[in-house]
Amino acid sequence: FDILPLEPVLTEAVELSGGRAKEKHIEITLDCDEDLRAQINPALLEQAVTNLVNNAVEYSRAESTVAVRACRDENEIRIEVRDSGCGISEKHQKRIFERFYVADKSRSRKAGGTGLGLAIVKHITQVHNGRISVNSQPGRGSCFTITLPVVP
Repeated sequence: FDILPLEPVLTEAVELSGGRAKEKHIEITLDCDEDLRAQINPALLEQAVTNLVNNAVEYSRAESTVAVRACRDENEIRIEVRDSGCGISEKHQKRIFERFYVADKSRSRKAGGTGLGLAIVKHITQVHNGRISVNSQPGRGSCFTITLPVVP
């Protein structure tokens, strides 16, 4: 793992999700604090953020916005992926990072989901000594947050 800027990694993740977003007329915005750096494996972190953005696009209504934001708090770096999609009930929020767990099976099948995407995000976050969390309300969308340690 190297100390690298986050913006190129996040930009690539957003671009990789752009095709499906364009089909649904969803705008993906990116706001990254200038000179934000973290100790990362760029390919792995890109995969984690791409998984989150792809999910946000998939579960958002057409003609909406998915917002990706990265900033530094006092003790941590936060990468947020926020959507205005269908949201996730509290019952499912407790389990969505488990392998093969699918909250909405009928919808997941249509989307081609396997229940592995968020488990992969959790694993990648953990190997970066970070954590993943979700804040969501049904009908109001979701915000997934990857939290990474600040580089000394």
